[in-house]
Amino acid sequence: MLHQSKRRPAKSSKVGQVRIIGGQWKGRRIKFYEVAGLRPTLDRVRETLFNWLMYDIQDARCLDLFAGSAALGIEALSRGAGEVVFVEKNKRAADTIHDNLRELKFNNVKVFNTSAEVVMKKNEHPYDIIFIDPPFYQDYLQSLLHNINNAQFLKVHTLIYVEREKHSDPIEVPDNWTTQKTKQVGGLEFYLFEVKELNQ
Repeated sequence: MLHQSKRRPAKSSKVGQVRIIGGQWKGRRIKFYEVAGLRPTLDRVRETLFNWLMYDIQDARCLDLFAGSAALGIEALSRGAGEVVFVEKNKRAADTIHDNLRELKFNNVKVFNTSAEVVMKKNEHPYDIIFIDPPFYQDYLQSLLHNINNAQFLKVHTLIYVEREKHSDPIEVPDNWTTQKTKQVGGLEFYLFEVKELNQ
């Protein structure tokens, strides 16, 4: 069982902003602390992603696995997601997610100040949509995609969004996933996969 973090006031630091681009809070700006490795998904990338998810986001149970600024998860909530679980290892970033969610009055949320590795071991219920946007230039993305390929995380038709730096090697996903969408923008590439059957 994951344990939700107790929120404490965030210390002062350099603050950035990211804009919600659709739904209930369209145009609203949310703050985030510019900690190392935190890189909010670009507006035009989020716009493309949520166009892809247009018919799937309503009432969906979502996981924002490397939440960072929480731009993906909050965008999902603004557009009608049923629940979003945010996972963010950095304490200051996690505190700021708490602040933003409280200000926007979302209550169908959970924020865990922990690592993806802990979630790998303790997640209990599968999701409809999973957002995976880890820090760039790390080596664990491929193993992470295979580690979530089980009934603790996934069900048939779960959608998995993956964002990474543009790479010369193709992304490798489990055989029971299919590629629904893919696109490149600048130095980024991003994908939407669908689970066609559960891994046995």
